[in-house]
Amino acid sequence: MEHVTEGSWESLPVSLHPRVLGALRELGFPYMTPVQSATIPLFMRNKDVAAEAVTGSGKTLAFVIPILEILLRREEKLKKSQVGAIIITPTRELAIQIDEVLSHFTKHFPQFSQILWIGGRNPGEDVERFKQQGGNIIVATPGRLEDMFRRKAEGLDLAGCVRSLDVLVLDEADRLLDMGFEASINTILEFLPKQRRTGLFSATQTQEVENLVRAGLRNPVRVSVKEKGVAASSIQKTPSRLENYYMVCKADEKFNQLVHFLRNHKQEKHLVFFSTCACVEYYGKALEALVKGVEIMCIHGKMKYKRNKIFMEFRKLQSGILVCTDVMARGIDIPEVNWVLQYDPPSNASAFVHRCGRTARIGHGGSALVFLLPMEESYINFLAINQKCPLQEMKLQRNTADLLPKLKSMALADRAVFEKGMKAFVSYVQAYAKHECNLIFRLKDLDFASLAQGFALLRMPKMPELRGKQFPDFVPVDVNTDTIPFKDKIREKQRQKLLEQQRREKTENEGRRKFIKNKAWSKQKAKKEKKKKMNEKRKREEGSDIEDEDMEELLNDTRLLKKLKKGKITEEEFEKGLLTTGKRTIKTVDLGISDLEDDC
Repeated sequence: MEHVTEGSWESLPVSLHPRVLGALRELGFPYMTPVQSATIPLFMRNKDVAAEAVTGSGKTLAFVIPILEILLRREEKLKKSQVGAIIITPTRELAIQIDEVLSHFTKHFPQFSQILWIGGRNPGEDVERFKQQGGNIIVATPGRLEDMFRRKAEGLDLAGCVRSLDVLVLDEADRLLDMGFEASINTILEFLPKQRRTGLFSATQTQEVENLVRAGLRNPVRVSVKEKGVAASSIQKTPSRLENYYMVCKADEKFNQLVHFLRNHKQEKHLVFFSTCACVEYYGKALEALVKGVEIMCIHGKMKYKRNKIFMEFRKLQSGILVCTDVMARGIDIPEVNWVLQYDPPSNASAFVHRCGRTARIGHGGSALVFLLPMEESYINFLAINQKCPLQEMKLQRNTADLLPKLKSMALADRAVFEKGMKAFVSYVQAYAKHECNLIFRLKDLDFASLAQGFALLRMPKMPELRGKQFPDFVPVDVNTDTIPFKDKIREKQRQKLLEQQRREKTENEGRRKFIKNKAWSKQKAKKEKKKKMNEKRKREEGSDIEDEDMEELLNDTRLLKKLKKGKITEEEFEKGLLTTGKRTIKTVDLGISDLEDDC
């Protein structure tokens, strides 16, 4: 490891508590990183801070240490139920990680209690834990923290507890906004006291983050830390010790290349990124069967309760493969990750930087590889210009085994694999259509036949994006896919029961007259109204030669007719009224009384 240092902790212009220094020695951090040396003194001098630094630069300690020092310097000591600091982070994995780092320090300060509030846990238990143990420092995800402010009926008056707040930290601020937490953040800010220190930390500063800085920080000091040796005009966002590669291969070769690479690097630790949860489920299952002798785990955003356990277990592994979505792309610090493999490019360029940043952290070396289709090769130049992220080409690996027939065999033997493959393909195509860089990632240029072969599909799925298209290069497997059974006997029994029910309903309905479902009455009425208006418009256009004076007389005739209907005038009076309209008399005869009634 090469140290990226800005001097020892003792060289800070503000002195740290001896027990804080002791905890740093235990963790093996004798020196500061640039972001720490720039941020900690500002925070401790009661400044609001907006810090931007490359991923893996040590931002967590840059706010954990000031939080402890500020709370230690309080004149009035915190009571059990008083909240002195809140750290908000976008994902539960990152929250767990920050909570773990914080615990290394708070064990030296028993007067401070900390609590973790994240999704995937029982909120009622979180309330009880706070009431019993307190929580001077809260580490939370936005949704759960917002929910806790609404738990007053259960005996938790969090709005009252945060009146003593000294520090608020928003970690990975741009991701908080990207994930749609803006409303939650604004709600939380309304409960917090204005007299506080606020820190906003991120690897990338977007316009949304800038807006948040204006709303939540008071005269902030902006800190932007760049890599050593990077030109002042450059804004490279990946660590300088990261070796970044790309490989161009066809859609039906990509999976074989991935498996070959993983088989040749079994003793190393890998993160493999896919674009969707369904792709993680499918390819995770495939890799488990085809890459033997390696611990393979899967994690994605739709996992509710297993995510925390999987994340903690993978962190402890010396080698292994974690198949994941972008839920693992931000701020996560997994020790000794050797390779970040991007099977699918991310939906936006900033996510590419954050994915790569899971390796080469805090002075360590690391490598990243992204797989690209031939039509996507211009993405390399785009990244170099847009993200200042240069990549070098890695040639296709030779002598790779064709594993797609094995993957098809797995699908034929187990309906669960077949269905996962179909869902993965559909989700991939839908995600591709929504790519932010749609000038490069164009759905209409995608070779669907080659892509389906790369997914080892038995047949093409039915989906709107494929409607009306022919795929002569794709040969479906000659098998009735409805007959493919589940390997799980319970699931297969349920499927057969459902099929039997459908067959019975079909038999019962045979011979019955098929009724065509009519349109909703409201839609029929709307159609009639529209037709009536069109007819009226046409009549008006045909009779447009009527002068304004005549139109007034026509309206007068209509009023007379309404009075006649209501019994306010007699028929004689009505006829007399028509005859006294001057020029209008002859035209009244042409229209007829029935026409006037229709106009009413």
